[in-house]
Amino acid sequence: MRALPLLLLLAALPACAPGALPGLRSTLLPATAQDNARRGAVEIAVKGNFASVLDDISRGGGPALERAFDAAGVPLADRPARRLQLTGDLGLFESNPGALVTSLLLWGG
Repeated sequence: MRALPLLLLLAALPACAPGALPGLRSTLLPATAQDNARRGAVEIAVKGNFASVLDDISRGGGPALERAFDAAGVPLADRPARRLQLTGDLGLFESNPGALVTSLLLWGG
């Protein structure tokens, strides 16, 4: 019974820590100019070339997807695994470019 409050505290603590969610901040913390600039760059890279990005995902990579990875700051070493994840979730991303933007922001720096 005493463990429940501790678990709730541990679950809520990252929301209070600055930088705990890079690119995605809680609604209580103001977004920084850097966060807004990165999100904007990723949205332009994804939504401006959405058909090309989806084609690159289905092929396992390509220049439009690499530009989106670059805009999000996804580390080069992580990209092969992220390409596989994107391919597996392609059905979700085909109808929801915002979900793709959010995934890239989470994976980026």
